[in-house]
Amino acid sequence: MSIDDLPETFHVTTDDQLRAVSNLTRHRIMAVLRFEPATITQIAQRVGLAKGSSSYHVRLLERAGLVKVVRTRKVRGVTERYYAMAARSIVLPDPGPGQPDVLLRNAVADLEASPADGERYVRMAHLRLTEEQFTELGARLQALADEYRALSDPSLPDASLVFALFQPAPRQQVDQQVEGDAK
Repeated sequence: MSIDDLPETFHVTTDDQLRAVSNLTRHRIMAVLRFEPATITQIAQRVGLAKGSSSYHVRLLERAGLVKVVRTRKVRGVTERYYAMAARSIVLPDPGPGQPDVLLRNAVADLEASPADGERYVRMAHLRLTEEQFTELGARLQALADEYRALSDPSLPDASLVFALFQPAPRQQVDQQVEGDAK
């Protein structure tokens, strides 16, 4: 199978798939495979893992259907497998009320692990928008991310773009949750 033949999206629907993608190491492996196929050895080098650990995590991702073998080749009598994402994008289910947002947790972990002296843009803005403005801003952010994803070149250094546009819980509900957590 060629990476050009991959489906556009893969929807995470099972608990096994969600557990597989929720792990930070596996999240980082999927980031390596996002642009080009790689062997276990290449994945291990790029993520900073031992080959055995890399193999373990890739097998879990493969069993969950999130990555797949896209080509093989013989090297000194051993079959070398090249893995790639199962689709161009992975869609996670929305977390339930009070549940952690896997995507944002992994993004924050990646941000915290990024070089402190590296260039980065982290901003937070509190807005008051109409429903129409909210929807328009979400669409514009998605279009901008899609535009730059199309420009991505696997030979260039990685960059991550994370955005979250949401309507926070009403203040009263947040205060009640904090009180409940304190007990």
